[in-house]
Amino acid sequence: MASSLVPEKIIKEGLPDSILETMVPQAEVQRVIKPAPPRYRNEIAKYIIRRSADCKLCGKCAEICPQGVHVLKPGYKYFAAPHQNVCIGPACKDTGHYCVDLCPNKALRMVENPMMKVLGDYRWTPDLILATWKMAETGAPPPPEYGYEYECGNSGGGFDRIRFKFPARPPVELSPDDIDTSLELNRRNDGRPQIKIDVPWYGGGMSYGSVSNVTQLSKASAAVAFNTFTCTGEGGYMERLRPYDDHTITQVATGLFGVREETIQRVRIVEFKYAQGAKPGLGGHLLADKVTPSVARMRETVTGISLFSPFPFHSVYSIEDHKKHMDWIKHINRHALVSAKVSTPSDVDMVAVGSYSAGAHIVHLDGGYGGTGAAPDIAKKNIAMPIEYAIIKVHDFLTREGVRDRITLIASGGLRNAHDIAKAIALGADGVVVGTGELVALGCLRCARCESGRGCPRGIATTDAELQGQYTVEWGSQRIINLYNAWRIELVEILRRFGMRRVSELRGRTDLLMHLDYSNDTEQAR
Repeated sequence: MASSLVPEKIIKEGLPDSILETMVPQAEVQRVIKPAPPRYRNEIAKYIIRRSADCKLCGKCAEICPQGVHVLKPGYKYFAAPHQNVCIGPACKDTGHYCVDLCPNKALRMVENPMMKVLGDYRWTPDLILATWKMAETGAPPPPEYGYEYECGNSGGGFDRIRFKFPARPPVELSPDDIDTSLELNRRNDGRPQIKIDVPWYGGGMSYGSVSNVTQLSKASAAVAFNTFTCTGEGGYMERLRPYDDHTITQVATGLFGVREETIQRVRIVEFKYAQGAKPGLGGHLLADKVTPSVARMRETVTGISLFSPFPFHSVYSIEDHKKHMDWIKHINRHALVSAKVSTPSDVDMVAVGSYSAGAHIVHLDGGYGGTGAAPDIAKKNIAMPIEYAIIKVHDFLTREGVRDRITLIASGGLRNAHDIAKAIALGADGVVVGTGELVALGCLRCARCESGRGCPRGIATTDAELQGQYTVEWGSQRIINLYNAWRIELVEILRRFGMRRVSELRGRTDLLMHLDYSNDTEQAR
């Protein structure tokens, strides 16, 4: 039986009935933080316990472990596979219930999981991935005893070399409840809605085709819970997202796939994607085996044929042309805000002020290192300007031009956690767009197989009907809600340490940052 939330025709678009039944109407979505355990019984862990043949099944380890790592089922003559992902590792030595030392037969030993040597990459380190999973499971930053180094990656550049310079003590004593993380998106005073979101971020554009239906719906439900937005990407706007219209950004990209005036009229924000930092100069692409019948129908194309968006809009060669695009959207939807998503060329400051002149409410800068595993490394790592350089360049230029407070500057491109979000704001952004972090919350392994129809083993970035049914919208949305909550806790703590009551006070405060390549004062840096 199909859910009453979505028309019967959606079943023909590849969404399993069981998934439809987990959709929640926008009016019923709540910001409730509750455990969302991993989908897999033996999730990847940083440390694992090895059990030798000397084990006598006395059950001592199961008795003393407060984490529930060891599982000895009553009536069974063997231990079940341990719950390694809840083991706190070497920190347990100081707790008085360290199973390795207390085992009467010395049958246990703790080792670092060999998977830690192959999981992730320099930007998304194993610790950062595991910490994101833990936040998505619990809704809070991981406790220190887990030993995750997750505030930075190990890339040797970008945000990984930038630190905050915290004062020895906060200049003003504030409680978390005193701190406002909301963000106004319309600063033009043009009579259009004054949209405010509760956190200074929203979900990035991931189209149906690039990710599964369940992933899109999970992102949308989480956006409702946190009174923020998610973006459809350039794959069109499917009917299944109708319950979340008020928190969905629809994208108009160069390929115009699935763009309809009817869907533009449904939303509160429309985004023109002029370029993206992961593939500047290349345009978007969706390879043939992800173009299933449902994807092709939505994009009005042919099943099994690769889809490539042209790099430019062939109707835009000047600011005047750009303004015509903006005016078109503003005429079709007289209550929508308009965003311009651009890449970060060397003259990105001129692009930004041109977007403001054309009538944009939001300038969305998308720097290098963005994109999912489908984006080619040669583009991500070598073409677009890194976002940390682009933000400050655009912020300073808009300030000199006297229009900084009349435009909302949003940044994206490799932002992974709350610390990256805060650093981007301190450099001059008003807020950010996040993407890969949401996918990691859903269990992404960073295997970089997003471009293949059956390449995603965890059913996140896939169009395969069997794979995309691995998890429900209810579970997926709870994981992203939990991640958002953990990020907000960390952002509030950063603001509290600086004595700031509003996240807007952090904007452009480069004096609170330091770069490890140009300073030896690391004592108070984080």
